[in-house]
Amino acid sequence: MPQEYMNDQAMNIPHDLPILPLRNMVAYPFSVMPLMIGSSRAVRLIEEASKGEGIVGLVTATDASVEHPQPDQLHNLGTAAKVEQLVYNSNGSLHAVVRGLERFRVEEWLEQEPYLRARIKVAEDAVEEGVEIDALLRSLRDLALEVFSLHAEFPKEAAGFLNQIEDPRRLIYLISGTVDMELEKKQSILEADSVKEKINQLLSYLSREKEVLSLGKKIKTEARKEMDKTQRDYYLRQQLKAIQKELGEEEKEGSLVDEYKEKLEKAELPEEAQKEAHRELKRMSQMSPQAPEYSVIETYLDWILELPWNKTSEDQTDIESARQVLDEDHYDLQEVKERILEYLAVRKLLKERRDTAPGQDAVTPSESMGAILCFAGPPGVGKTSLGQSIARSLNRQFTRMSLGGMRDEAEIRGHRRTYVGAMPGRIIQAIKRAGTRNPVFMLDEVDKVGSDWRGDPSSALLEVLDPAQNQAFRDHYVDVDFDLSDVIFITTANLLETIPPALRDRMEIIQLDGYTEHEKVHIAKRYLVPRQLLQNGLQEGEVEFTDEALQKVVRSYTREAGVRNLERQIGAICRKIAVQIASGGRSAAKVTPEEVRQYLKKESFEPECCEIIEVPGIATGLAVTAVGGDILFIEATRMKGKGNLTLTGHLGDVMKESAQIAHSYVRSKAGMLGFDPLVFGQTDVHVHVPAGAIPKDGPSAGLALVLAVASLFSDRPVRSDVGMTGELTLRGRVLPVGGIKMKVLAAHRAGLKTVILPKRNEKDLEDLPQEVRDDLEIVLVERVDEALEVALENGDEMPLAANG
Repeated sequence: MPQEYMNDQAMNIPHDLPILPLRNMVAYPFSVMPLMIGSSRAVRLIEEASKGEGIVGLVTATDASVEHPQPDQLHNLGTAAKVEQLVYNSNGSLHAVVRGLERFRVEEWLEQEPYLRARIKVAEDAVEEGVEIDALLRSLRDLALEVFSLHAEFPKEAAGFLNQIEDPRRLIYLISGTVDMELEKKQSILEADSVKEKINQLLSYLSREKEVLSLGKKIKTEARKEMDKTQRDYYLRQQLKAIQKELGEEEKEGSLVDEYKEKLEKAELPEEAQKEAHRELKRMSQMSPQAPEYSVIETYLDWILELPWNKTSEDQTDIESARQVLDEDHYDLQEVKERILEYLAVRKLLKERRDTAPGQDAVTPSESMGAILCFAGPPGVGKTSLGQSIARSLNRQFTRMSLGGMRDEAEIRGHRRTYVGAMPGRIIQAIKRAGTRNPVFMLDEVDKVGSDWRGDPSSALLEVLDPAQNQAFRDHYVDVDFDLSDVIFITTANLLETIPPALRDRMEIIQLDGYTEHEKVHIAKRYLVPRQLLQNGLQEGEVEFTDEALQKVVRSYTREAGVRNLERQIGAICRKIAVQIASGGRSAAKVTPEEVRQYLKKESFEPECCEIIEVPGIATGLAVTAVGGDILFIEATRMKGKGNLTLTGHLGDVMKESAQIAHSYVRSKAGMLGFDPLVFGQTDVHVHVPAGAIPKDGPSAGLALVLAVASLFSDRPVRSDVGMTGELTLRGRVLPVGGIKMKVLAAHRAGLKTVILPKRNEKDLEDLPQEVRDDLEIVLVERVDEALEVALENGDEMPLAANG
């Protein structure tokens, strides 16, 4: 089959061919070879040939030093080849890939300009047959495999490829083109007319090559055995020096040590860091650059030199300017802003009075920063972005590190340098990235730190977040004290309960509760809408949101403590308007509540309380979750039985105990509620809290539980517009609970009109926005009896209330 293919190819080769001279190479039939063509006449030859059949003649020059050889400087026999691929380079040269077709002889030279052209005659090889040829081919294949195995440059796959070739011509030309022969010998093999002659020439060359390679391998083996370690190191070092000399890198080792010495002198490191760096540099100068630990010391010295030991950014101490920056970036959040301004004021006074009274015992500014701030609150209320604003107001660098899912203590403290690939912990890495010793450092999601067999990262954070200790923070990798006392650490958390008590004790907790509807509309107008217009390629005058439209989005399409989903919905509206403007449908848009419905389709939430209670046994409780406050419905039902109590809804132990207290209290007050106490002994009660996949716990649902059970047995429904929270005792007292602000905000969002709270939580009402207190009737109770009068339908007396 290959022989027939070549005959067909030979018939297709024109008798008149453009001739491309080759220097330092010989082209064989069947071979695919790349050619770099730089001269203009050769480029023209290839381009014009490609426009036709793409066949050129490749002839080797007798003198490789001649750039443009003439006919008398070329061999008479060459190879016809087909141009398979052309790639133009930026410098005007050409990269061509050609495939050899068949040998030819030059019969007459026709042209020399603009390039060589000759009349040729195809010269096919004479292929003998018989036992002798078979034996020669087998010997050639075996000998070539031996040479390839001795030569390190030949791939191992070459043996398998040679065994697959059956055509003798292909085998000959493949081996000839692969082995490193002199140019004359390669041309001689090409010019041999018979396969037998070609095989004999190759066998002669390969036999000698095998002897040379075998002898070289033997010499290397014997020399390697005789050399001891010192001689081997010396030999390799001399070779390396020779290579470095050729590359212009001699004396690099000495210059590197000198370079580090110079850097250490200029760095003004602390005494301990200076001492450790010089100790490592001395070790480095005494070892070979090829030693494994050499690069480890080099990396360590780079870290020591790049850390900002003494570099600090100057605080911006203008109180009014800082207040303006904080107000520009965030709405409300007065408690946080006041705390930052307090910090600035203290720093300013300390600096001024230390300068005016240098003789007195002064407290350093870092000592005055005796607290680590922790922003706790639901997602989307601006905890992370607040840290960036604080850095901007103080004119400090900002760096951030997420602790969510961290389980390895080495992430904080780093790995010791004895480990392969050791690196400093993320605290030191972040300080290096910030470039100063006093950045604003935000530790996100501190409540989501885990622990396993690798250690407890929260324990490692105890030293970092303690102002009394972190002036001497020691990373395992750096192994030198680094002063973190000037760093403002700000942590964020959704839930405080999951933070270890020792870690929580080191932080100043600032609670960021959810926003009211009025606040969300204000934030949307001032921050979210302009940002979404910018992100969606819209200009300020092209889209206008009315207050009513923003209220519609807040009420009907979001129910969250923060504003993250609100911004997402505003962005969706902006994208739909962008499509209309881009397609020419309109030039500007004013978003109204009707258009909000058109853009966002059906409402996701009802604007009022989501369930009207018409049957006894259902009460609306208030709870705090990881995403802010929320309302939850407590359902109770009864059936004939033996007085058993069943609790469902993924309740924790504390909440189960609250349900048992509620059951016992209602049973003890049966007469007051107007039903027969004996009914309890003949009735089973089932209490369920919906959303059964979500764990629930805590004592604050006690008041809602007792109202649900009391409603069930008194056959009086609980008012639909009343929400309640409070811990219950067996005596019927209502004890205070936490999270009042988030719970009341959730009731306000859900459309409730009345909220029942423990009397002792009255002080927490000061945290509520005025518009919430105006919209809600807040009833403060000390005993369950008072709550029953307010919450149960058909009550005879007015509630014992205190309006917030």
